[in-house]
Amino acid sequence: MASKEEKKGEGKAATFQLVEDSPKFPKIEEDMLKQWKKNNTFQESLKRSKEAKLPEYMFYDGPPFATGLPHYGHILAGTIKDIVTRYAHQTGHHVERRFGWDCHGLPVEHEIDKKLGIKTKEDVMEMGIDRYNAECRSIVMRYSGAWRDIVTRCGRWIDFDNDYKTLDTSFMESVWWVFKQLFEKKLVYRGFKVMPYSTACTTPLSNFETQQNYQDVRDPSVIVSFPVVGGKDVVGGGEETVHLLAWTTTPWTLPSNVALCVNPKFTYVKLKDNKRNKIFIMAKSRLSFLYRDTKKKNTDQKQGGGKKKKSKKKKKKKKGNDAAAAQPAKKADAKEKEEGAKSEEKKEEAAKEEASKLPPYEIIEEIKGDKLVGLRYEPLFDFFKDWGAKNDAFRVVSDDYVTDDGGTGIVHQAPAFGEDDYRVCMKYSIIKRGEPLVCPVDDNGMYTDEVGPDLKGKHVKSKGPESADSIICRKLKDKGRLILKETFDHPYPFCWRSDTPLIYRAVPSWFVNVPKIRD
Repeated sequence: MASKEEKKGEGKAATFQLVEDSPKFPKIEEDMLKQWKKNNTFQESLKRSKEAKLPEYMFYDGPPFATGLPHYGHILAGTIKDIVTRYAHQTGHHVERRFGWDCHGLPVEHEIDKKLGIKTKEDVMEMGIDRYNAECRSIVMRYSGAWRDIVTRCGRWIDFDNDYKTLDTSFMESVWWVFKQLFEKKLVYRGFKVMPYSTACTTPLSNFETQQNYQDVRDPSVIVSFPVVGGKDVVGGGEETVHLLAWTTTPWTLPSNVALCVNPKFTYVKLKDNKRNKIFIMAKSRLSFLYRDTKKKNTDQKQGGGKKKKSKKKKKKKKGNDAAAAQPAKKADAKEKEEGAKSEEKKEEAAKEEASKLPPYEIIEEIKGDKLVGLRYEPLFDFFKDWGAKNDAFRVVSDDYVTDDGGTGIVHQAPAFGEDDYRVCMKYSIIKRGEPLVCPVDDNGMYTDEVGPDLKGKHVKSKGPESADSIICRKLKDKGRLILKETFDHPYPFCWRSDTPLIYRAVPSWFVNVPKIRD
């Protein structure tokens, strides 16, 4: 049995210190940070790996903005990056790790816009780009000290003293050099990408940012008719015009319509609408969307109309009596007019009563969706008629993205304002890579003069009786193309910075031709 002295000696010879019963982890971390700082451990590891001429490990980091404080997402990503670079170092590589700052783009500009009350790009131009840039530079490193403290406290090994900023001329020139190499090798092209877009901040947002601020809104829900031109071998050879029905909750996109999309696998019906006395085509599975509670609706309208007519009769009779009393010579004419009005009212009531006996619609025939592809139709407006003639637009296309869980089973296509619209119209060569799009909306969300004086200068998401949606619906009603107008309550994405509604918009940009590199 060992003596107390032997046990004491064994304790002194132990490799590790004894662990406390209740260790204070924050203090242990702080002691470790002090030790690293005292021994210059991180810099020493870089020096030794460089002197040993170890192979270099390149790590491309996405730098953060310094205009805000770091949050959980930054800390998590930073920890993962630290693990990757430490592992590379420990497996025999020299890993230069310089902290970087993203000094360009929306976060900085948005802060200055709020400070100076800037609303549009025109305001920036009026102020002067040099002055605007100077204001941005003044705040770009506002929280750099806090970033250094928090990142260091998390134990990440990274060089803050030799950091880089994207506003440095050397950094910007290196980016332009890379782009020049791609351009000279014809590996880049100018095109469009449909993205969530903030008209208040005049910039696209990421899908993650789009999810940050959904709000319940009330938008118009409209069904619009598109008269078919020709195509009698598909829709029949009768004298009456056949109308394709499309549904949308964004009437403001209708002036930019260039195609209609059906699902090739759906069954569509050609039907006679007895109330409107027109021939329509829509998805068979969506008939209930247009024809709902028809009997009750007709009864309510008839009763309401009867009350109004009764009131009018009294007024007319009173006017007739007054006129007869004042001018006896015209009594016979007034009586004749009154009897004529009564006769017309009776005819109208008889016609309504006859129509009420008929079903709301009668199906003429069923048509498979793929048979509708290629049909041509009259555009809603003449704004882009010439463009359509050159690009083989205003026709029916097909794609599986069209569903029958809403609408009419026919989707109107405005490729500048819909990701699927853009893809489908590209597939059918209605739009082509690198060529201009039909996009009569400027960076601030205002209509351009391409769509006429009634809409020019209107914001596409404005509200009220003189909003873009309201003006367009009135125009369609006057043309006889507005079949149904209701309101639709649904969650809608708002810009999390400006708290204004987002739109989807084609944003011009340069793209790397990845398929060409891959092939």
